[in-house]
Amino acid sequence: MAAFDIDDIVSSLHSARLRWRDGQRRLLESGGRDLPSREHLADIIGALKGVLFPMRLGPPDLHQQGENYYVGHTLTSVLNGLAEQARMEWRHKARHDANLTPALIEERAHATIQQFAQRLPAIRELLDRDVLAAYQGDPAAGSVDEVLICYPGIHAMIHHRVAHELYRLELPLLARIIAEQAHSETGIDIHPGAQIGAGFFIDHGTGVVIGETAILGERVRVYQAVTLGAKRFPADDDGNPRKGLPRHPIVEDNVVIYAGATILGRVTIGQGSVIGGNVWLTQDVPPFSNITQARSRTEAGSPPVSGCDNESS
Repeated sequence: MAAFDIDDIVSSLHSARLRWRDGQRRLLESGGRDLPSREHLADIIGALKGVLFPMRLGPPDLHQQGENYYVGHTLTSVLNGLAEQARMEWRHKARHDANLTPALIEERAHATIQQFAQRLPAIRELLDRDVLAAYQGDPAAGSVDEVLICYPGIHAMIHHRVAHELYRLELPLLARIIAEQAHSETGIDIHPGAQIGAGFFIDHGTGVVIGETAILGERVRVYQAVTLGAKRFPADDDGNPRKGLPRHPIVEDNVVIYAGATILGRVTIGQGSVIGGNVWLTQDVPPFSNITQARSRTEAGSPPVSGCDNESS
């Protein structure tokens, strides 16, 4: 095997790391890595899918007689793994918060994951309604089992329902890693902060983007390449985007948004509305509207909604 001259490269990479850490005000990690692991979280989520749906997403040799034993054994492992990842996130936060002592981190990690565990039955019920919405909304779906096992939208929603709970429990980094795993696997990009009601159906799914502060009601259906995004980003005194402000759409109950539609800003899409393919919207839509790309119109007798044709900005 040929030898390569790498001493200068290793030294230069070391210098680059030191410059970065100094610029980011990073401390030396004397205790080793203190950030959550994408790899461990992928294993945890894989096991958690089996906890939620043991006879469909659990081990292939599982029988119903052993469901509870499998769920209990696997859930214990999942929660211990999540608690360790939560400790890592809290330790990382402690770099900038001296009040986060090791004892407090341990207490918060355990309490947070216990709260998450208590939400699992509700997560399962929400996912059941998502699966049923996909089965009822897609004539190509042969069974609810096919939907659960095959549909990328359901795969993305399993990740989102889990990630959203962790986001609510002040573990945004864990939540974001879990969300981005689904994004990588399905092409569906849902920020864990997005609030999504029951019975949500993503048909096909590739290219769907749902932003952090989006709020979706119940029984909403979206198709591929739909964007629920931000129109602009208010800046702080230093010119940086201000974080956490409501900047994404509100979509009320029973709305259908067809492929390629883009809805930007803190606008409200009224209940029962249908948004046609490739429509560009930056303003509110009244309930029970039917908005098309060619021209704006409503079928409920409301005034026309402007700015939805091909020349809108």
